[in-house]
Amino acid sequence: MPAAVHGTPYLPDGAHQGGGGLSGADQKIKTLSPAVAAHLQRIYSAHADTVTKAWRQEDVSVWLRCCQGDDEAELARDFPLHQDWDYESFFQYTTSSAANSIAPPRSQDLSYPLSSYFISSSHNTYLTGNQLSSDSSVDAYRNVLLRGCRCIEVDVWDGSDSESEDDDGDAESVTSSSSSSSDDAYGSGEEGIASKLKRKAKRKLPSFLGGRKKSKDKKVPEPTTATPPPPPPAAATTTEAAPVGLSAETNPLERCKSGGSASLFQTLSRKSTKEPRVLHGYTLTKDITFRDVCEAIKDYGFATTDLPLIVSLEVHCSAEQQEMMVDIMRQIWGDLLLPEPEEDAKYLPTPEELRGKILVKVKYAPPNNEGGSTGSTTPEELDNTAAAASGRLSEEAGQPKQRAKKPSKVIWSLSKMGIYTRGVSFKSLMQPEANMPTHIFSLSESGVMDVHKESRSALFEHNKHYLMRAYPSGMRILSSNLDPAVFWRKGIQIVALNWQNWDEGMMLNEGMFAGTGGYVLKPAGYRCAKLTDSNPSPSPSPLASDTQADAVQHYTMDLTINVLAAQSLPLPPGDDNIDSFRPYLKVELHVEEPGERHGTDELPQDGKEKGGEYKAKTKSIKGGCDPDWEGKFGAQTELKFENIPGVVPELSFVRFLVLDDEIGRDSLAAWACVRLDRLREGYRFVHLLDAKGMESDGAVLVKISKKLRL
Repeated sequence: MPAAVHGTPYLPDGAHQGGGGLSGADQKIKTLSPAVAAHLQRIYSAHADTVTKAWRQEDVSVWLRCCQGDDEAELARDFPLHQDWDYESFFQYTTSSAANSIAPPRSQDLSYPLSSYFISSSHNTYLTGNQLSSDSSVDAYRNVLLRGCRCIEVDVWDGSDSESEDDDGDAESVTSSSSSSSDDAYGSGEEGIASKLKRKAKRKLPSFLGGRKKSKDKKVPEPTTATPPPPPPAAATTTEAAPVGLSAETNPLERCKSGGSASLFQTLSRKSTKEPRVLHGYTLTKDITFRDVCEAIKDYGFATTDLPLIVSLEVHCSAEQQEMMVDIMRQIWGDLLLPEPEEDAKYLPTPEELRGKILVKVKYAPPNNEGGSTGSTTPEELDNTAAAASGRLSEEAGQPKQRAKKPSKVIWSLSKMGIYTRGVSFKSLMQPEANMPTHIFSLSESGVMDVHKESRSALFEHNKHYLMRAYPSGMRILSSNLDPAVFWRKGIQIVALNWQNWDEGMMLNEGMFAGTGGYVLKPAGYRCAKLTDSNPSPSPSPLASDTQADAVQHYTMDLTINVLAAQSLPLPPGDDNIDSFRPYLKVELHVEEPGERHGTDELPQDGKEKGGEYKAKTKSIKGGCDPDWEGKFGAQTELKFENIPGVVPELSFVRFLVLDDEIGRDSLAAWACVRLDRLREGYRFVHLLDAKGMESDGAVLVKISKKLRL
């Protein structure tokens, strides 16, 4: 393993790490342990002819169709189906990717508008650990992009010694951009640790960055801001915008003197030669340069797929440095950026139309500051506006309270780069911008649940036609994750997760996006109509009343998993004693709760699924990485889940966890997560990732039976 560079934690090769779709790759069994080989020989012998000891051609066809549920036409390309099978033919099939427990993804239709897809997304991408004191690293961007992430986040701050502030500028900003208060799947005490870290950060930070203040009564006065500059004249608009210079006309400090646009601290006379930085503001996290981040995005943004990449900018820097941001992005990304349109889009384009392009998500600043959202939005503001909105949202009627509008702090030349992804502060689903085709709302996990509880029908309809992003609560200091499936089931396309942490959330993300390139078409009832000649603009229907409860068919399921044996299991992190390893397999179902569906439940366990409601496990076996559960325990290894209600296969998941049976908390050794509609039946190998999400040779041989009924 390479050494850490400059104290930054080592980040593994993202091309061999899960979380964003690795397990959809072509996976084969290289060797067989004695126990697994014995089970395969027994299965073969049970169907072999007593005389020839081979499988007759008709028996092969019946077994593949009835036991395995395979499509013979697909298998015919790789296996001899029109002849008898000897053991070598059977072995070739069972050790190939055709016997993987995860079916390959269906061929994706990429001709729907962007709002009709779930998009694999990262939160505070630059961080390598916790939200308060970990390092920022360019390698974090390389890592997630190689793992299939298609929406990354960049928090940009001034590169000069004096820093700009966001709207509030108080100590609470120490948790900006984070999100949730519960413990992760295999840890505890996050809230207590969070408070200690915050107190430590406040003591070390200067007062204007949220540290202790000498006087509670004195406040730093906020300089006034002026209106943003008018849009460039029509003659200056081209299909590819030229870099913006810092002439007397465009220099924000000069515009300030003549009543033009400027940032919050535009009145400070600073002569910065340093470029913008990327870090988690008001914390002890280290910074990296914005230019280096842009270079990494250019080099790795399309290394694994050419599907569009969304770069979500959270802008905290001055107008002068925003001009630098524009210059840097145009210089480095060049043709990867979308050409500037001649007019505002009337509908969202399709992923197919955006292949190989970077979409900049940035705060929307209307030309001349007329009739739009305002202010540079922080996650705290979004939390507050969502909570306030929940009290006034209604599915029937009611207008949102009008608030005084303030000038945008994002300059026009930067804002106009957000062509199809214009960030708008959420106030209600009825605010004027909610009908702007290119807007995107960002809400914390609790904000989403508040809106769902008060206006689930309007929320669901909005997310058919427009983009929405959900992010973790600011109290998730240790970078734990929300349950993304809860938010996918509300139609939210971009559910941002902390990719540096391994918990249930990232496992479910792997299950959703395995082998897809980071885009998954929503179920039919969750998406809008295609753009066609007869339907050139699929606008929302004012009479639509679908919710997640009735938009798609819900089933009752019976699932049986017979666990036979495993081989080459990795040990838990930090454990090198095979003799003390006591592995057992735990299987959990992640399905929709009735209360969640109808909006009557609070956020399940602060965003985490009720991960014990549907679970079963084998007994543990001591002393080895090749356990033979059926050989030791017989029928007791059959794990049954019967009469499971409310199952939507495209939005439900089966999680396989190999744990070490210890005193106290059982350590995670390996795992796999499969979306239910891709879980194959019959005799299958479950290919495992280790506790850090890296590829492993570990695999579990199982027999799966799955029945869905209305």
